[in-house]
Amino acid sequence: MINTLLAEAATTEKHNPIIPIWQEILVGGLAFVLLCWVLMKFVFPQMEKTFAARVDAIEGGIKRAEAAQAEANQLLEQYRTQLAEARTEAARIRDEARADAEGIRQDVLAKAREESDRIIAAGREQLNAQRESIVRDLRSEVGELAVELASRIVGESLADEARNRGTVERFIAELDSAGSTGGR
Repeated sequence: MINTLLAEAATTEKHNPIIPIWQEILVGGLAFVLLCWVLMKFVFPQMEKTFAARVDAIEGGIKRAEAAQAEANQLLEQYRTQLAEARTEAARIRDEARADAEGIRQDVLAKAREESDRIIAAGREQLNAQRESIVRDLRSEVGELAVELASRIVGESLADEARNRGTVERFIAELDSAGSTGGR
């Protein structure tokens, strides 16, 4: 059969290579129409679905990215607000601590002054008590010395107790009055 076709093709007239054979045009046209129909019926709708899914994914991704960016900006603002509040709170706490420290310092200074004044007053009282004790001791010694000296000067014994006391007391009173007018 192939041999016959080849023989028949060789015997038929020579075909012009520029003009196509009508059977080839018909078969080619039918194949093209069939190919277009298959592409339009099955392939193009799938491609459209894929492109639509991609567009949705891209647009959804953009919307999600915009939403995420908005959320991030909101969180950033909240963070900045919280940071500002924390700084304000820290400054307030620091100021309170300084005020408390100053109050404690003033309390300690006041207590120290009170203690110092108490110690000074106690020291003065002790000095006054010692001074009075010394003055009493000196008065009695001065009185005794004065009586002894007067006894020697007068030549009589002033050993009598009543006289001795009276004389000593007068002498001390004279010393006190002389000391308060001239010495002070």
